[in-house]
Amino acid sequence: MERVKVSAPGHLHTGNPDLSGDMGRLYGTVGFAIETLRLEIEVREADKDRSNDEDALRFLKRFRESYEFPPVEVEVKSTIPKWVGVGFHTTLALSLGKAVSELYDLNLSLEDIALAMRRGLITALGFYALKVGGFIYEGGFPLRKRERVVPPLIFRGDMPDDWLFVVTIPETPRKALAEVRKREDEILGNLKKMPPELADRLSRIVLMKILPAFVERDVKTFGEGLYQFNHLLGEFWSDYQENVYCCDLVNEGIRLMLENAHCACQTSWGPTFYGLVEEKARAERVRKIMEVFLRENGDGGEVFITRVDNRGMVVEHG
Repeated sequence: MERVKVSAPGHLHTGNPDLSGDMGRLYGTVGFAIETLRLEIEVREADKDRSNDEDALRFLKRFRESYEFPPVEVEVKSTIPKWVGVGFHTTLALSLGKAVSELYDLNLSLEDIALAMRRGLITALGFYALKVGGFIYEGGFPLRKRERVVPPLIFRGDMPDDWLFVVTIPETPRKALAEVRKREDEILGNLKKMPPELADRLSRIVLMKILPAFVERDVKTFGEGLYQFNHLLGEFWSDYQENVYCCDLVNEGIRLMLENAHCACQTSWGPTFYGLVEEKARAERVRKIMEVFLRENGDGGEVFITRVDNRGMVVEHG
């Protein structure tokens, strides 16, 4: 029986520099593909569509709206957390489309798949995390082409092996934030406009601090830039969450992380947040600090150390 396996990284979102649109484009995204959270699926020939994952069946149905192909069985072998800001839905949709295209020789580009699945078109971090991996900055979409093109990749770089993220996923806020995420399209469709001067400031932080520090391998300045960028965006999004970050628990976790790492950022809507350090020993110290924080606050959660995934999606046949 023919089969295709896909292994694809989740991602950490840092933010979108322009929600103003006064220059004809919207969003753009800064973020990272990461090694530790991976989605692994296997797609096989079958007599009818079936899967052990309801979201996979939903995306399969959506894919069939654009392309014809024989039935498949989709097995999700390992997954990444849903509704915590690390890219579950986009990663699943694009991985599934890639596997089907390979299985039945549809010869589709990842851009073709994104357009059919309607994922990776507003923000393309998840798209480029799969396509190229690494540290990513994409340039947003033209207003007149919303959801009709994949935003362009502006910058992509390999992250040094000794630059590590300590990622914290608190359990307590997850249920409430899952409900917010289910209304994401409605919120984004009615989003207030960002003042152009804030978009100017955010874009300048990216261009004149984050990107140069990355190229120069200046981890301290790079981390400072990520934090400043993410924090300013949190202030803008505060109308849609409890404060600068998604909840009081994450507000406090960010403060503690910042005391011990080069940056502290919430990814997307949260509740996942992360810090950047160099060297394994320091990362382990910060991990232990955050584990104690979660035990003493709320219902616990998960803390892990990860490198950036500099490869992207891996496809295997047979």
